[in-house]
Amino acid sequence: MQKARKIIDDFKPDIAVGVGGYASGPTLKAASAKGVPTLLQEQNSYAGVTNKLLAQKAAVICVAYEGMEKFFPEEKIVLTGNPCRQDLLVSEENRQHGYAHFQLDPGKRTILMLGGSLGARTLNKSIVDAFPKLAAADDVQVIWQSGRYYYKEMQQLQEAGKIPPNVHLYDFVNRMDYAYSVADLVISRAGAGSISEFSLLGKAVVLVPSPNVAEDHQTKNAQALVNKEAAVMVSDVLAPALLFDVALSLVNNEAQLTNLSRNIAQLAQHDSANRIVDEIEKIVVV
Repeated sequence: MQKARKIIDDFKPDIAVGVGGYASGPTLKAASAKGVPTLLQEQNSYAGVTNKLLAQKAAVICVAYEGMEKFFPEEKIVLTGNPCRQDLLVSEENRQHGYAHFQLDPGKRTILMLGGSLGARTLNKSIVDAFPKLAAADDVQVIWQSGRYYYKEMQQLQEAGKIPPNVHLYDFVNRMDYAYSVADLVISRAGAGSISEFSLLGKAVVLVPSPNVAEDHQTKNAQALVNKEAAVMVSDVLAPALLFDVALSLVNNEAQLTNLSRNIAQLAQHDSANRIVDEIEKIVVV
């Protein structure tokens, strides 16, 4: 707390903004104690401990999900959504560029599997276990982001000829605009930022929540979408056995893909960063 108070004394902020996490706690508490107004941004559908503790003294709480009054004072809540990168665009032009960039067949359905920049062990195990099924799926192709942490191990499988030719392995996908544009279905963890992107882009998605996060908030994020028929969820423990059975069935079900895409797009919160800044300006100006 002493270091937090010194930061506030030295910096003399007009407002302190917290986005959860351990660092927000002492800093925003010190700011409040010195009369500095605070704003919270809660990214997930299940509020974190830090934001819940700071809520009573916050001026405004920006949230990304409906129903957050069960955690926060209702009069302080503003539904803004989560800020997302602005360079993503799903378009027919990007779709055509994407087929060329990833060396894909435009006549096949495309699954995009994202394990994050470092990767996700369960997702990688799930696709490796599903190689026989994928090899037999002549009408499907996969962009597989294994993550940098697992890439060398997965490359060894490729060098041994064990990865089917319709599965395209990458450590990291740099052109996410191309990847999203070609993807008929996305497989991903259920982080708040990723879900916000899927919503803005209207992508049908199978979510595999990570169990290694505080308060199991990814499962709660995913369940919030499942409840609105806006995503399909496969638990981490069941994913190695079931994930690609679900994905291969879903990617060829045009009606269900359309329904998921339409429903998740209805949850999108546009221009979130500017809307949060608007709330900050209201507090600072007053």
